[in-house]
Amino acid sequence: MTTTQRPVPPWGTTRLRPFPTTAVVPAVSTEIDPLTQLAVARDRSGRVVDLGGHGTGTAVETSTITSPDGQNGNDQGHDQSTDQD
Repeated sequence: MTTTQRPVPPWGTTRLRPFPTTAVVPAVSTEIDPLTQLAVARDRSGRVVDLGGHGTGTAVETSTITSPDGQNGNDQGHDQSTDQD
């Protein structure tokens, strides 16, 4: 007697769903303002479009330090800190 096993789909494919609906964004062109050196977006009529601002962020990461002789007393792990607007 032989039995046939059905292949099991990968776990991730059982979680797939259709993409959500998206909004239609009007066409814009982007150029660099020669005075400010900033990007300026314009709609089809040439009017300036505000694309919204974005924040800035900084990150600092220290490296891992291990003692040359293998003793645990001088070892230091690494650390991270971030700052975002």
